[in-house]
Amino acid sequence: MPHHDLIVIGAGPGGYVAAIRAAQLGKNVACIEKEPMLGGTCLRVGCIPSKALLESSHLYEQASHGWKDRGIAVSKVQLDLQTMLDHKQQVVNTLGGGIEGLFKKHKVTRYAGHASFEEPGRVIVKASDGEQELTADHILIATGSSVASLPGVDIDEDRIVSSTGALSFAEVPKHLIVIGAGYIGLEMGTVWRRLGSQVTVLEYLDRILPGMDSQVAKEAQKIFTKQGLEFRLGCRVEGVSINRKGCEVMIDGQESVQGDRVLVAVGRRPNTTGLNLESINVEATDRGFVTVDDHFETSQSGVFAIGDVIGGAMLAHKAEEEGIACVEQLYTGYGHVNHDNIPGVCYTEPEIATVGKSEEALKEEGRSYRKGQFPFLANGRARASGHMEGFVKILADEQTDRVLGVHIIGAHAGELIAECASAMEFGASSEDIARCCHAHPTLAETVKEAALAVDGRAIHF
Repeated sequence: MPHHDLIVIGAGPGGYVAAIRAAQLGKNVACIEKEPMLGGTCLRVGCIPSKALLESSHLYEQASHGWKDRGIAVSKVQLDLQTMLDHKQQVVNTLGGGIEGLFKKHKVTRYAGHASFEEPGRVIVKASDGEQELTADHILIATGSSVASLPGVDIDEDRIVSSTGALSFAEVPKHLIVIGAGYIGLEMGTVWRRLGSQVTVLEYLDRILPGMDSQVAKEAQKIFTKQGLEFRLGCRVEGVSINRKGCEVMIDGQESVQGDRVLVAVGRRPNTTGLNLESINVEATDRGFVTVDDHFETSQSGVFAIGDVIGGAMLAHKAEEEGIACVEQLYTGYGHVNHDNIPGVCYTEPEIATVGKSEEALKEEGRSYRKGQFPFLANGRARASGHMEGFVKILADEQTDRVLGVHIIGAHAGELIAECASAMEFGASSEDIARCCHAHPTLAETVKEAALAVDGRAIHF
C-alpha cells in the first residue's frame, strides 16, 4: 500500500499549488484528481477559458465597431465561432499540460480517480479500472466547488446552462437570459453580447455585483447598460420551463422573460459529496463548507482543507495562497494568508477590481475615512488608447492615512489592483502611494492621482 507524507485531494489551483510547494519542501507528495486534466474548474471550465473568450470577443467587437475613429477601416468582419472556441480549448490544453509537467518536475505522484476517506490517514481512490488504497501522514482536502442552482431550475447544459455550458454554445444565442448579476453572470453575458446576443440579466437584489462597493457597481451598471445589456433587478426567479420556442423564465410577481438560452450564475457550493467525511468526524457548516482552524486543520487531526471547500472568497488565487500557507505551516512552522487583502476582479470591459474595505463596510463599522477619486478620462494614456470610462477610488483611515480599500473600474483594472494590494499588505498610507514615482504616460498614474486626491491635491483633475 503506497504511503506518502502528504496526499492532496483535488488538483485545482489550491490543490496543485499546495502539492508542488510541499514537494519543494522535500516531501513525498501525492495528488488525487478525478478529472483527466489537472487544473480544476478554474483551468478547465472557469477562469482560463472564460478569459480566452472575453479577450477574443473583445477583439471581435473592436474590429467590428471600434477602430474607425482611429483611422483603421475594416470591412466584412466575420465571426468564426468554432475557431474562437478552438482557441479557447487550445489555451486550456496547453496550461493543463503545463501542470502535468510541473508535477513530473517536482516528483508529485498523480492518482486518477475519486477519493474517499476510509479512516484518518487512509483514503481509497476509485477509478474505472478498480480501487487503490493510499495512506499518508497528512491529507489536504482541496476539492473546490461546483455550480449552484435554484429551485425549479434544472440545468441541462443545453438550453439551461451553467458557466460550463455557456463556454461552449455551438451558435450565438439570439436572446441569452442570465440569472445572477455577479462576476460570472456579467462576464459570460458580456461575451455573448459582444458576439451578437440580446442579453437580459435578472438579479434578485436591487443592484448588480453584490458585495462590491456600491459606487463602483452603479457605475458598472450604467456602462453595461450603455453597451447593450438589459438589467431587471429585484427579480425572484421561480422557475424555468423549456418549450418549442426556447426558454421561459418565471419571475415572482412580474412578467416572465422569453429567450432561447438561460445561464444560471447564482453562486457555487462546496464539493464534499462522496468524500465520506462523516467517517472521520470532519465537521462542516449548515451550507456544507468544511470548518477549519487558523492553520487550515479540520476537526480531525492530520486532515486539512483549503479553497472553495472551506468558503470565504471563492477565488482561485485565494485557494493558492491558502494551499501554500497550509503546507508551509505544516512543514516549516509558519504560513500566513491575509484574508482582508484578497483582490477580486471582474473581467468585463472595462474591468472592475477591488481590494480591502468598501465604503459601505467602513460606514457599517463606524470607521472614519477619507476618500480620493480620479477618473480615467483625465489620464493621458487612457485618452490616447480610447479607454476613458471609470475611475480609481482609494479609501484611507482618517487618522492614520493607512489605505483601507481600493476600488477600480476602468481599463486594465485587474493589473492596476496588484500595486494597491501590495501597498496595503505592507501597511502603506495613501501618502506612500502618492510619493512613489509612476511612469508617464501610464494607466498606473490614475492610482497615484487617486492617492493624491485623498489629501485633496490631485494634479490633473
